[in-house]
Amino acid sequence: MKFKHSDCKFFANIDIAKGICRKSGQIVEIDNTVCKSFLRKEKCKFCQYFKEENTEGIGVCCGLSHDDWVYGELNAKTCSSFEEKNY
Repeated sequence: MKFKHSDCKFFANIDIAKGICRKSGQIVEIDNTVCKSFLRKEKCKFCQYFKEENTEGIGVCCGLSHDDWVYGELNAKTCSSFEEKNY
């Protein structure tokens, strides 16, 4: 899987194309290759319970009391069922 800056815990959005790296303080483009300080953010798409993702990034969460559709980019930091996928 190819990770991008917006997948990092240190990334903070400015607009649709760029953000600020909270570690380096530099402005970075969302889709550029990540740096050596990359730490994967808790997102639904990185959870072992996220299944059947379609081309629009929508999949099924199978980790809660009932299965439901979920957007893979959704922040899962507070999800009680989040368990990181192994890559």
